[in-house]
Amino acid sequence: MKLVRNLVSLISAASIMFAMLLALNSTANAMGGSSSTPKPDCPEGQVYDKQQKKCVPEDSSSLDQESIFEAGQVLAYAGKYDDAIRVLGRAPDQHDPRVLNMLGYSHRKSGNLELALVHYKSAVAGNPNYSLVREYLGEAYLQLGMLEKAREQLSEIERICEGRTCDEYQVLAKLIVDSQTE
Repeated sequence: MKLVRNLVSLISAASIMFAMLLALNSTANAMGGSSSTPKPDCPEGQVYDKQQKKCVPEDSSSLDQESIFEAGQVLAYAGKYDDAIRVLGRAPDQHDPRVLNMLGYSHRKSGNLELALVHYKSAVAGNPNYSLVREYLGEAYLQLGMLEKAREQLSEIERICEGRTCDEYQVLAKLIVDSQTE
């Protein structure tokens, strides 16, 4: 009987972990991710290498741009901002707007708004039509109390999305409204 209870507990725990991985992947995809398959949770100091399909040391020279970006993004969305910054700093193309956006996100979330703005503005310069970076830049402006600049980013998102229905517009618009009612 004890063996059955342990087995049920183990299966429940595994199911919960799998659901959490799927939820994390769905969140990352909604926020600019590019893959629909969950990535394994690599041990600290390692990242998932898409080409080798396994966890490798984060300083591995075999890591490609996409693997580094995705690993950094997963770390950032998991709240591991310092780890994300370290991993993203290894990207071969430091001018990749996605990498710059995730660096901005990680710095903003860890409280370094000035450095976040530098990364966001560089990402916008590299791809002015990247709506997710516009949303995050708008969020940074709101944190700094720069409502008009946040509204400018909202207008840019509306232009990029050709309307007000995209997620980035909806999120930033709500944050702007909420900032005025506080």
